[in-house]
Amino acid sequence: MKLGIVGLPNVGKSTLFNALTSAKAEAANYPFCTIEPNVGMVLVPDKRLDLLAELINPEKVTHATIEFVDIAGLVKGASKGEGLGNKFLSHIREVDAIVQVVRCFEDKNITHVEGRIDPISDIETINLELMLADLEIIENRLQKVQKMAKGDKAYKKEEELLIKLKESIEKEEPLRKLSFNDEELNLIKGFNLLSLKPVLYVCNISEEDLLNDTENEYVTKVREYASKENSEVIAISAKIESEISQLNQEEKEEFLSELGLKESGLDKLINASYDLLGLMSFLTAGPKEVRAWTIKKGTKAPKAAGKIHSDIERGFICAEVVNYKDLLEAGGLSKAKEKGLVRLEGKEYVIQDGDVVLFRFNV
Repeated sequence: MKLGIVGLPNVGKSTLFNALTSAKAEAANYPFCTIEPNVGMVLVPDKRLDLLAELINPEKVTHATIEFVDIAGLVKGASKGEGLGNKFLSHIREVDAIVQVVRCFEDKNITHVEGRIDPISDIETINLELMLADLEIIENRLQKVQKMAKGDKAYKKEEELLIKLKESIEKEEPLRKLSFNDEELNLIKGFNLLSLKPVLYVCNISEEDLLNDTENEYVTKVREYASKENSEVIAISAKIESEISQLNQEEKEEFLSELGLKESGLDKLINASYDLLGLMSFLTAGPKEVRAWTIKKGTKAPKAAGKIHSDIERGFICAEVVNYKDLLEAGGLSKAKEKGLVRLEGKEYVIQDGDVVLFRFNV
């Protein structure tokens, strides 16, 4: 999974990126501090793996990973090349989802590119630039398709779809607000449209608001905005995350407990990202490795096997499946089998979150 962290200059996105990835991207109080995207790989926290590792004592433990990309700050006119617009847009095309950081705190010592705190205006600025970039692609394609549709009716559906997309953008509605059938999604897949990408809005709030568990008016407005386009919203204090990132695991847990927080911002962001993209993890557990594998919810057993190796999918016979809780309570795979907790599942079985799976195959 590849997530692009975006936002107007000085909203705290590079500070948040540094905290999430423990990287050292420059974070300074002036626009365009980030020019080339910084990239960081993050292990997905998963206590299920830790518990299984304690039981099995494997040679290694492999967590799922998320790639975060800290993309240069954006200003109005980016779709026309203003600021670092062209680079910004090209980098966004490469990610699976957009994490848009919006400033929801007051601080006279940190400048705002627009001179005021207005998260909805910030969001609309970025969304508009993404839509304008999409409009250029759509209009160019529509001109070609309309010519071809005159002599070939096969292009008629694509023409109708492109008109639908164009009308949405002209109403300043991001394409992710539209619904598409499978045929339409297949038609537009190659366009890599920016405003079609799922978005997670991250409200960067003050340390005080986070600790008091209060939702300020800025966050409320962002939630109202996001609900209209079915986007996700979480609130994080980049400042606190920066402090957490300096601690080891034991210290982190103690620090979070002292603050009265159930989870870190990283955990919250990862969980929200998984939900946004419809992802989940199944597990494999043996003496050599305990590992988490990320798949789409609703994935059937053979396709899940293909995440491990294409040969396993091609030669799939069956899957031995046990829930990780049952495996832990039984005290191991052999004991789980004795208790009848391990099931044999076929090609139509839909893998569930937390399944521990052993695939049987023949090639």
